[in-house]
Amino acid sequence: MTVTEAYRAARDHLLALRGQHDRAVAEFNWPDLGDRFNWAVDWFDAVARGNDRPALVLVGEDGTATTRSFDDMARRSDRVAAWLGAQGVGRGDRVLLMLGNQVELWETMLAVIKLGAVIMPTTTALGPADLTDRITRGRARHVVCAPADTAKFEQVPGDYTRISVGHAEGWADLHDAAGLDAGPAAHPGTAPGDPLLLYFTSGTTSRPKLVEHTQVSYPVGHLTTMYWLGLQPGDVHLNVSSPGWAKHAWSCFFAPWIAEATVFLYGYTRLDPQLLLARLREHRVTSFCAPPTVWRMLITSDLSGGPGALREVVAAGEPLNPEVIEQVRRAWGLTVRDGYGQTETTAQIGNTPEARLVPGSMGRPLPGVPVVLVDPLTGDRVEGPGEGEICLDLAPSDGSGRPLPLMTGYEGDPGRDAEAMAGGLYRTGDLAGRDADGYITYVGRTDDVFKASDYKISPFELESVLIEHPAVAEAAVVPAPDPVRLAVPKAYVALAPGHEPTEETALAILRHAREHLAPFQRVRRIEFADLPKTISGKIRRVELRAREQELAGAEGPRSGEWRDDQFPGLRG
Repeated sequence: MTVTEAYRAARDHLLALRGQHDRAVAEFNWPDLGDRFNWAVDWFDAVARGNDRPALVLVGEDGTATTRSFDDMARRSDRVAAWLGAQGVGRGDRVLLMLGNQVELWETMLAVIKLGAVIMPTTTALGPADLTDRITRGRARHVVCAPADTAKFEQVPGDYTRISVGHAEGWADLHDAAGLDAGPAAHPGTAPGDPLLLYFTSGTTSRPKLVEHTQVSYPVGHLTTMYWLGLQPGDVHLNVSSPGWAKHAWSCFFAPWIAEATVFLYGYTRLDPQLLLARLREHRVTSFCAPPTVWRMLITSDLSGGPGALREVVAAGEPLNPEVIEQVRRAWGLTVRDGYGQTETTAQIGNTPEARLVPGSMGRPLPGVPVVLVDPLTGDRVEGPGEGEICLDLAPSDGSGRPLPLMTGYEGDPGRDAEAMAGGLYRTGDLAGRDADGYITYVGRTDDVFKASDYKISPFELESVLIEHPAVAEAAVVPAPDPVRLAVPKAYVALAPGHEPTEETALAILRHAREHLAPFQRVRRIEFADLPKTISGKIRRVELRAREQELAGAEGPRSGEWRDDQFPGLRG
């Protein structure tokens, strides 16, 4: 059996087990790919050549659509690979790729893989200081970016090839590749363990980490991401994610093309929920994935136009609040399915299609992913129902060795790498609870969970209640130092449109929280603010915690802050 046949057999087995989660977990095995594998040659080209179905559809803000077939992408990436090779890009070279959602992004990713080089995906939001850090730590030998971003690199030292997608003074122009007469790219001879991707994490609590993935950890590991998303051949899949972050590779590159589905992207300067929904319906999108922030925007807009051709609706990136699921179900009759994974892995846990959904749960471990819960204090594994840190067993019982969808490690940081892989486990840093049926519910980052009056507080649990109030668009709960209780829960709240940051609004939200939370969970303080976020859109609670520590001991509430003891009906 060839590696392509082995890969297809594993893929088709998962497709056949749609709606049969338990069987998929019990029966699925990762394909045996021998000692040579290259996803772009062995899989993508194998299904793409001569295939005229759309592989990529990009719709601009003005509604103009650009479509490329699978065969187009195979042939165009061959030319880009030949041209990049002539510029000196070779096997093992690290290529910093900083492009938006444009055709050249997908062509270049395929081309770099075909050369056996290493992709370093990078968001266009970075400035010179961050780019210097990435090029230095990532040891980039080549840079590919848009002409508008070339000026940033004037302040970024290094001996790297400069390639622009379009004319830029002093830079090679990738568009020259279009004129080449290039045949199919030859197999570069990459082994499964060779590096393929280098990702910088978003840095929600610390300096961004540099994560290394291999020729199989993402390209093969995302077979189960495909299963979680519920993708089928011929689907049209829209994922709201920015290039440069891992979720873009998850759902805008690997998982859809593993399923032989169409990658659909809608480009916008500022997200307009109604326009997004209109494009989704117009182009008959069948599968839609978005972070909870986008889902919260959608449920505050008008969903009455219906879901169009949607069959699958999925959320990822941060925990999904139950209120969002319920509002979408009422409006569309579809259930938003949550899932969990990290830059360091593919999808680990998910609510899979047609499976029973437990409100608030992320689902159950996905096929081929050895998820265990571990008591963070004792290090003992939690058997059956209980709470612990989400971990991956580094020696799974099926004898497969290290989990295939897991990163190689954190490059250049042996201390952090050793900490993450201690005790025969990969430690995610996320706490979760598991019920008797194996459903796993997110509790919070180990750094975010805190104690108030000796009770453990999960910020996510409190935030889920807060956003049920119509005035709350987003919320972040952190501990505020308190002389009596050690700490009390404080909510930083971003208001929904049409609501003002007044005393009356604060009282209404505090009263709502009191009515729907246990006494020990009571939100005692509230402050309206724009929430600090990483450039990938995740809330940086670490900044809010630090702010509360800096202001500890201040007498009474600060300007813009309200406390429950200011309101006679809420005291106690």
